Amino acid sequence: MSNVAGKAYGMTVITPMSLRLGWLNRWIFRFARSFPAALSGLMGLRFIHFARWVIIPRKAWPSLGQEQEALERDQMLFLSNFNGTWDQYIDAFADGIPTGLDLFWYKNARYPGSVPITPFKSYIRANQIDCDFYYNATPGAAYRDIISALRVRRVLLELATIHANTTPEVFAVFYREKLLSVQNDLTTQGYSPVASMETDLAEQHRQKSNRIASAMVEAERAVEKIDEDI
Repeated sequence: MSNVAGKAYGMTVITPMSLRLGWLNRWIFRFARSFPAALSGLMGLRFIHFARWVIIPRKAWPSLGQEQEALERDQMLFLSNFNGTWDQYIDAFADGIPTGLDLFWYKNARYPGSVPITPFKSYIRANQIDCDFYYNATPGAAYRDIISALRVRRVLLELATIHANTTPEVFAVFYREKLLSVQNDLTTQGYSPVASMETDLAEQHRQKSNRIASAMVEAERAVEKIDEDI
């Protein structure tokens, strides 16, 4: 799945804005930048790497060499990276800042509102664009995994300094204290979530087909070797 890299999911959504009230969205964006506390519900969702809304004027739509498209509306681009599945993200997002979502997508074409959740999910799904390529520098680690690893690293550096400047008895006391402080950070990272049952089954079938193909190649080579010996 092109939107998934390990434990991370990359989301890209483009929605057409209101014909007459697009200027209002720009003022809402300015307000959000001036008063970030309005998005405190989003800041508390630690599995979200980032979320960004961008207004693309209809006359500034990128052409990439082809003929410039004549769009009737400005477009709103939403980008986000997060850990977990698509459904988990949308559920948490709508629960964390429902009012904020309704403001950002205010009067966008056919926007149903963030509550109830089912129409909102249908809206996002209908306007989402799959990534052609999605890279994640730490595919096996989620946000919390990285934060835990950084805490353990700091403790190890502290212990290295203490070990070089104290007696074994004193070091043992510090070691037990530091170990206790990071014991919850020493767990395994676990497996990446399954993007969907269909994707998981497709991957199983692909691996099975690869094994069968490899076995057939080996069998053909064995037959060729027997023919050569004869």
